[in-house]
Amino acid sequence: MTLKVSIEKGEDGYFTARCLSLKSCVSQGKTREEALENIKEAIDLYLGL
Repeated sequence: MTLKVSIEKGEDGYFTARCLSLKSCVSQGKTREEALENIKEAIDLYLGL
């Protein structure tokens, strides 16, 4: 399954990742890579995988 993810750097320096296809599926991280890892975990939890 392929899902689109948006990653933006916030004013606080943290990166926020959002899964555009899954409502309210959001995560963050200190680095872009950490935010990407965290959103993958959030997607798995959201989908019950």
